[in-house]
Amino acid sequence: MKKLLTVFLIALSSTVFAGGEEKKVCHDKVGKDGKAVIGKDGKPAQDCKTIKVHKKLEGTEVPTKK
Repeated sequence: MKKLLTVFLIALSSTVFAGGEEKKVCHDKVGKDGKAVIGKDGKPAQDCKTIKVHKKLEGTEVPTKK
C-alpha cells in the first residue's frame, strides 16, 4: 500500500511542477451557418483554453554525409 501511495505522489508532483508557461487562447464560436455566435452582451461568444508553451532549445546543425 505504501508503494502505491509513493508512486501516486510522484506522479502527481511531476504533473504539478512541469515546466513551461501557460497561455490563454480564445477563438470565436461559429454557428452552423458559418457566422460568429453573438452573446447576451453583444460581443462574439468565445471558446477559451489554457495551453502550455514550452521554450524551444537551440541545437547544432547535423553534418551531411560525404
